[in-house]
Amino acid sequence: MILFLVTFLLLYSGLHLYLFFKFRAAFSPGTFASVCIALFMVLMILSPVVVRFAERSGCESFARVLAYIGYTWMGLLIVFIASSLVIDIYRAVFSAIGIICKKDLLRFMVPPKHAVLIPLAVSLIVTVYGFFEARDIRIERVVIKTGKIPEGIGRFKIVQISDVHLGLIIGEERMKKIIRIVEDENPDILVSTGDLVDGQSDNLTGVAALLSGIKPRYGKFAITGNHEFHAGLRHSILFMEDSGFTILRGESFTIEGMITLAGVDDPAGKRYNLYRDISEKKLLAELPRDKFTLLLKHRPVVDNGSVGFFDLQLSGHAHKGQIFPISIITGFVYPVQEGLARLSGNSYLYVSRGTGTWGPPIRVLAPPEVTVIELIYSQDFT
Repeated sequence: MILFLVTFLLLYSGLHLYLFFKFRAAFSPGTFASVCIALFMVLMILSPVVVRFAERSGCESFARVLAYIGYTWMGLLIVFIASSLVIDIYRAVFSAIGIICKKDLLRFMVPPKHAVLIPLAVSLIVTVYGFFEARDIRIERVVIKTGKIPEGIGRFKIVQISDVHLGLIIGEERMKKIIRIVEDENPDILVSTGDLVDGQSDNLTGVAALLSGIKPRYGKFAITGNHEFHAGLRHSILFMEDSGFTILRGESFTIEGMITLAGVDDPAGKRYNLYRDISEKKLLAELPRDKFTLLLKHRPVVDNGSVGFFDLQLSGHAHKGQIFPISIITGFVYPVQEGLARLSGNSYLYVSRGTGTWGPPIRVLAPPEVTVIELIYSQDFT
């Protein structure tokens, strides 16, 4: 955790240094203005740490205000850096062409002030848009035909939420909206594929009461994500249990005559010596193959040895990057970062974009979702 924190602070400080020097080169602010800008940037760099300490000290209102400011700034900075780099590349290319061709291409260059003002305008517009997109929860529908559910019921409905990140920013108001969507769908089961809670808040009693009011026909099931361990596993499990979830940690659960669920811990638990290190393949291989097997696994990573032993893996974690163009980076780490993918051995992987937000309360080209999966009986798919 310390290594992650140090790495984060170094990288985040680097982004702020880039912005600071770009601003100074464009506007040449005086000493006093430069000091004020630098102090603001230092506060923003440290804000995630200050937020956590403030909340642990009982200063929840201050922590919430600083979280909104600090994390909104983080999102704005990410978009600014991405826009600014595009202009920097443009300027570098024309400079190189001018040198190679021995021509003055100055008229094609973007002036230093514009090289800051244009990305700033873009980042402000995108951040405002992203604030509203983050609240526009989409319903994604998936239909899978299978001969492994009872012919008599014909259809089995699963609703998936993932990466809600309940805490200082995502609270009761957002949860009520998610619950309305879930209840309108009237699912047979509700599953949470990790990061239901965040590391920012311990006062979630009201949200647990709201969640406990959802009563799917065959129950609610949850697994750990990396943030359940960051937030404190004991606190996270108590919250999920109070919310009415059955927690699967290297365990399976059979809904008699219907389907079998299996869930595994997120590997983040290894850093805290709390990971239930159970062989995924062994867990799945012991389950009956004539019943539909649903694997809940937070990260969208497929264990090749397990393929063929499950019918559908539900995952989240990647958020589809949450803010474009981060999705380009996450796409290299997780080849499937949203939607349904067919694997070998008649297995499927579905990756949710997530239902809430982590960090910046914005989403750009990665809207939040509640996923509705319908298993439909078909004798042609056995």
